[in-house]
Amino acid sequence: MMKTTMEVKDLIPEAAEALRGLLLNVPLVRSAAVESEPGPRGGGADFVIRVDSGARELLLVCEVKPNGQPRNVRLGLSQLKEWVSRHDGDAVPIFMAPYLSPEAQAICREEEAGYMDLHGNARLVFEGIFIERAVAGRPATERRELKSLFKPKSAQLLRVLLRDPDRRWRVAELAEAASVSLGHVSNIRLALLAREWARVDDEGLYLCDPGALLDAWRDEYEAPAGKRMGFYTTLHGPAFESSLIKALGAEENRGCAVLSSFSAAQWMAPYVRTGSQYFYADKEGLENLKHHLKLTPVSSGENVVIFQPKETGVFLDVTLPAEGIVCTSPVQTYLDLANAGERGQEAAEHLRREKLAWSI
Repeated sequence: MMKTTMEVKDLIPEAAEALRGLLLNVPLVRSAAVESEPGPRGGGADFVIRVDSGARELLLVCEVKPNGQPRNVRLGLSQLKEWVSRHDGDAVPIFMAPYLSPEAQAICREEEAGYMDLHGNARLVFEGIFIERAVAGRPATERRELKSLFKPKSAQLLRVLLRDPDRRWRVAELAEAASVSLGHVSNIRLALLAREWARVDDEGLYLCDPGALLDAWRDEYEAPAGKRMGFYTTLHGPAFESSLIKALGAEENRGCAVLSSFSAAQWMAPYVRTGSQYFYADKEGLENLKHHLKLTPVSSGENVVIFQPKETGVFLDVTLPAEGIVCTSPVQTYLDLANAGERGQEAAEHLRREKLAWSI
């Protein structure tokens, strides 16, 4: 949820006190006095800290944003540069936010600006003083925001974008292609732009950093909610493959069934062989698989694993690597493998190199 203007104002004193406290822990700093920035907002700074380091006095010019996404960082740094250009003397630009991702921190370093967030990350370099702190993990609010970006409906939209990252999309056509509302597209669009994973030009929205998006999705991935079932089949080799093609193409009840995880990867980018076959299937697709593959339910010793998801998004983005063979898309297969243990991670990276080269 976006912070209100009042919440932004409340954030400034907290940020000022946190930065002042950090500075006063440095032996060379004799004093650090916080001063409000006079004049209208918009081209100035939120506050300044007058620092006496013994050799001379410096001004730390601080801009605070309620959201430290890369796009906001660039905006804040632009405002800081304007302030510095209008003032004589030694001024050091400092960007602050509740949390700054590694990507946001990198932007500050590139622009030769200091930074600090309220999670504990900081980098300040001036007048013989060097402070750098890195805190592992993300705050709970940031994790929740990221997880919401990868919820089932959002995931449907992201799969569409990742099919062809360079394709330009208008909001209405993207909503139709992903089977989501216009409002949902607008929300995800803003989130992608804020993180600089996407851009907009005259032709529409496109992904400019699909690899970073896929990395974040992998790290926050949660398998679709649903029911996992284990079965045993006596079929193998050519007999299994022949029956598999019949099951995946079955017209009975027009159900959905697709190869997934290691089984899908075996058709797209072979790397790890397993003794089990993996599927996503809806209710009708499950019956088709049970019939054609001669499946028997078992509590142990399974060699066929079928997952029946509550959401249908995984069936909207599939690939056909061979005639009659239907698999989850490379993106979905990558996500499932990356969260399937050490061997799965190895298979995921192999699949990524072979089928998702744009993400490397």
